[in-house]
Amino acid sequence: MHSKGVIRIIAGEYRGRRINVPSRPGLRPTPDRVRETLFNWLGQWLDGQACLDLFAGSGALGFEAASRGAARVVMVESDRTAFDALQATRQTIGAPTVEPLFGDALDYLARAGEQFDVVFLDPPFRQNALPAVLARLPQRLKSAARVYIESDEPAMAPAQFTELKRARAGQVSYQLFEWRGDDQGGLPRNV
Repeated sequence: MHSKGVIRIIAGEYRGRRINVPSRPGLRPTPDRVRETLFNWLGQWLDGQACLDLFAGSGALGFEAASRGAARVVMVESDRTAFDALQATRQTIGAPTVEPLFGDALDYLARAGEQFDVVFLDPPFRQNALPAVLARLPQRLKSAARVYIESDEPAMAPAQFTELKRARAGQVSYQLFEWRGDDQGGLPRNV
């Protein structure tokens, strides 16, 4: 397996542990600075929370969540080489709360029944997968779930999502949303 490099887990139980990043088309691990900002937004620790890393890639976001106390982290990846690297990293660092799953993100959303507190969405930029994923995601979200989106341009989320934070680092836009569900009676929050 050719490697694109190594990134490190920033904080928590697995702090400093290495994640090998396979050299795959479109695979760009979330940079340290962006991960640090994201986990500042999330409150640093995810004790007892269930997380979904839907386009896991290198697993940087999911392993960081596991390191910071997440009770469960499901990582979905459709590239076999990247998936094999996720499994190897899970075993190397000894992360029993991480469950790598091989398969398509949309298929997973259609068949899974589990709901999550935090969801990481970092699909390959050229796939234009976000609209379809955001349409299918609500049934997988617990009340007040937070959804992180990383893309080349700021994402427009459906009305039931409230944008909490937004930033940009180089070519990457990243945002944190909160799932509001139907608690607003279908009205925008500012009405």
